[in-house]
Amino acid sequence: MTLSLLLVATLPGAAPAQQNPAALAADRQSYAQWLTTASTSPLSAVAMQRLTGPVTLGPDTSDIPLMGFGPATIAERNGAVTLAGPDGTLRPLPRGRPVHVAPWTFLVQGGAGNSVLTVYRTPVGAPPGWYAPIQTLAYSAALEPPTAHDRRRVLTLDGLEVEAELAGYVTVPLGQPATRLQVMRMPVPGTDETELQIYFRDLTSGRGSYPAGRFVEVTPVEGGRYRIDFNRARNPFCAYSSVYPCPVPWPGNSIAAAVEAGEKYLPARKGS
Repeated sequence: MTLSLLLVATLPGAAPAQQNPAALAADRQSYAQWLTTASTSPLSAVAMQRLTGPVTLGPDTSDIPLMGFGPATIAERNGAVTLAGPDGTLRPLPRGRPVHVAPWTFLVQGGAGNSVLTVYRTPVGAPPGWYAPIQTLAYSAALEPPTAHDRRRVLTLDGLEVEAELAGYVTVPLGQPATRLQVMRMPVPGTDETELQIYFRDLTSGRGSYPAGRFVEVTPVEGGRYRIDFNRARNPFCAYSSVYPCPVPWPGNSIAAAVEAGEKYLPARKGS
């Protein structure tokens, strides 16, 4: 999820950045298409479960009931996850790679010993809604380093638990006084990469945007500064399906102003 920035700022540490409304529109269109068509869209999710032991699938008495499927078992052994069919045949489920067994799709994420299984079917739901872009709700700012090392377990946008590191703070001219927000360095599941993210709530939370909060990326730009574009704020996946656990609001990341930018929340469009 890349950010391109629209910015007008009033803080001494903030500066204008280049506007790119076409890139924002294209990003929204691409995301809406993925949500409504992808086999691993959160609108497709029907179950999510940690593999603390063998998980049965199929009949109503199974851990994950799947009509017309199985009986089958998914289990992890020596770091490898496999799907065992009714005849005992094993099928590998590589981490981070969807495996299709019509009409279902299985996706295993997380590291060995911390595997999470998500099961999908045909996407059910409509594209998300967005606030109209507002140039003054995008910023370029300095990243204030943390005063102490801070690592904690948090949930990602897609409901996976990871160990994140406090990267520092950015201050945005929202609310009175301006708001200082925590920025976390979040590992990207299945890769060696990390992303800087802010999980925040504001006065639209539960009043137009998702009640638990929204995520926005923080990306480096020239001159050692960072972009925070609230026009690209997105809902956690629990906004689309109740199978995903919802992140807990990060302490201090509440904005005493209505951030009418980014993704809205339309409860009627929520999936299972």
